[in-house]
Amino acid sequence: MSKYELAVVVSAKIEDEERAAVLDKVKALVEKFGGTITDVDDWGKKKLAYEVQKMTEAFYYFIHFEAETTTPGEIESRIRIMDNVIRYLCVKQDEA
Repeated sequence: MSKYELAVVVSAKIEDEERAAVLDKVKALVEKFGGTITDVDDWGKKKLAYEVQKMTEAFYYFIHFEAETTTPGEIESRIRIMDNVIRYLCVKQDEA
């Protein structure tokens, strides 16, 4: 099992309950495909480096998990079509 970090940028235009639902859905995807979540880091609302979909701010979440090598591809294919996720990135962490 490898360690991964999934960065998710969620729209700031939605309500708190919707944002929590989006985060829960992403966490459920990780667990559905055999991942084990070790940490969820909530950075809160931050200014975007450039305007995305006419937004200048968004909420940042970093989910650390352990999974097999096929899991990140499955997760990304599902996150890609989620409505309120404006950006995402899953990277493998070094073992060191």
